[in-house]
Amino acid sequence: MSERQAATRTPTWWVWLAAWPVTAVFVLSNAATPLYVLWQRDIGFSKGTLTVVFAFYIVGLLGSLLVSGVVSDRLGRVPVLLPALALALAACAIFATATTVTALVIARLFTGIAVGAVVSAGMAAVSDVAGPERKRLAALLASCAMVFGAGLGPLLAGLLSETLPAPTVTVFAAEAVLLVTAVLAVLRMPVRRPAAPGKGAWVRVPGVPHGNGIHLALGVAVFAPGITATSFVLSLGPTLLTELLGTTSRIVAGVMAFAMFLAATGVQFAVRKLPRHTVLTAGAISTTLSMAALIVAVRSSSAALLVAAALLAGAGQGMGQLGGLSLLNSTVPSQRLAEANAALNVGGYLPAGLLPVSTGYLMDAVGLPTGATLFGAVLAGLAVTGGLVVLIRPAAQRAQDFRIP
Repeated sequence: MSERQAATRTPTWWVWLAAWPVTAVFVLSNAATPLYVLWQRDIGFSKGTLTVVFAFYIVGLLGSLLVSGVVSDRLGRVPVLLPALALALAACAIFATATTVTALVIARLFTGIAVGAVVSAGMAAVSDVAGPERKRLAALLASCAMVFGAGLGPLLAGLLSETLPAPTVTVFAAEAVLLVTAVLAVLRMPVRRPAAPGKGAWVRVPGVPHGNGIHLALGVAVFAPGITATSFVLSLGPTLLTELLGTTSRIVAGVMAFAMFLAATGVQFAVRKLPRHTVLTAGAISTTLSMAALIVAVRSSSAALLVAAALLAGAGQGMGQLGGLSLLNSTVPSQRLAEANAALNVGGYLPAGLLPVSTGYLMDAVGLPTGATLFGAVLAGLAVTGGLVVLIRPAAQRAQDFRIP
């Protein structure tokens, strides 16, 4: 049976359902965000340590991306997704019982490994189920599944932890139920094993086929500043709310994170029919404006501007992510797609891990307003550079790069 025939026979609802494991794991990725203030109070650690805990998620994710994309393209999506979901369930158990920084680090590490698997194998599985005739739909659903899950996690955590007893237990018990449903979806997912496994090392820095390097570079140029901005809000947003605005409400922190990723989800549906170079350029502009709003917010202790910065950061990540995934989906062959997705995320998550960690320690040394201002200025510069990378491509080359299949 040809790929075209398989795509015709696979119902569209399966394309949506194939994205559920991505959503479920990304709910876990940020579910801990509103709870860090509780762990800081009960365990006792600084803002710098908090960003290190957050960064171990990035360590696990990047390590996973060195393996999961290649393994998925060679052995299939299911053999990667099932172990990833098992690790995510283990992370839930560790989070629910954590009493030390070490436990939080291990849970975040396991979460990062699981996320690395789903952003490579999970997103590629959505494309496989959709088939070649629905590549744009696959890119949209895979990208939205990621950001919607990332926003739903802190919202659920904030609401459950404020309204139900045993907050850190209840939150992760609920997430475990979501992960079990994702396991069931993966077990029934209509994807096939690769017919011809690739060659070369099993562990390597993920890349793209010859000729697709420009598509990867254009995506990373905008996606990396966008996801770094949202990572900053996730790791230090609750601290900003507490120290600048005087609120310790986990619901407020969760709602802000959810609104940020709701903006990332909604903007992708809004721009899905626009040319890809327009989407990427708009993403770079949104991230730049986000950092400008952040700088003014911390200088003026403005809640409204802090929320605006979060919303603009979400929109910047959403458009950068959609533009990058769409370029790869439309140009990279399916037998290399998981590895290409992994390469895009390596390029995005490296600065998303390094810059917020550096800023957390910088804030401990020079104060929150100065640290946040420097972070905002550096990231705004990177976002402007990314936008220029998209814009300076000659018109003929841009038309080729961003052609609609």
